[in-house]
Amino acid sequence: MAYEAVNTLDKVIDLIPQQVERMVGEIYILDDASNDNTYYAAVGYKALKKLKKLKVYRNPKNLGLGGNQKRAFDYAIKRGFDILALLHGDNQYDPRCLPQLLKPFIEDQADFVFGSRMIGGPLKGGMPLYKFLGNKFLTLMENWLLDMHLSEYHSGYRLFNCHALKKIPYNRNSNDFHFDTEIIIQFKIAGIRIKELPIPTYYGDEISHVKVLKYGFNVLKSVVEYKLFKAGLIKSKKFDF
Repeated sequence: MAYEAVNTLDKVIDLIPQQVERMVGEIYILDDASNDNTYYAAVGYKALKKLKKLKVYRNPKNLGLGGNQKRAFDYAIKRGFDILALLHGDNQYDPRCLPQLLKPFIEDQADFVFGSRMIGGPLKGGMPLYKFLGNKFLTLMENWLLDMHLSEYHSGYRLFNCHALKKIPYNRNSNDFHFDTEIIIQFKIAGIRIKELPIPTYYGDEISHVKVLKYGFNVLKSVVEYKLFKAGLIKSKKFDF
């Protein structure tokens, strides 16, 4: 997935290990209506490198992080893929970790795997202190309210069993950044196997499009909505399935 990643997108694709490239059916880029030349850079890269497995698409309008993921999921399921690995075009998540993150699928240990920055040393990797503290606080609240034991909920490095995705109504979730939290709650409800593995943390010159306070509020709002739904106090289409 890419949004205004014209300066980093080629680096992300270059770092995909050859062993992974050989085994995948397709590498596809979803440009979320970037205002820069991300789409044209991707098309040019495909032509230059002559990558037959690389497909490039551009949303006619910006769908948001959640909306773009929904499109990616719909596409993967329609194409009959077994596993979908989600990478961000800003090069914050290292593609060289893909073999490690794919292993639980190969060994049938998980249906959803994500790379956790918090297991390792995120501050050493350049994570800003306010993001580190915010992540810790939100994770503490989420674990408490959801009765889970994850090291974090906010990493965007995620791999999905497409057959498991069919079991949850992900299209009912938000199009915003807290889609990532809502889908974890849905996986919990559906009893889908979740596994997290450590990944290195990188922070460079990439521009974050997340409004931190709004994101934190929406995350807690979604978790509270689930708790109220579970208690029978409210109705919730995204959690009632």
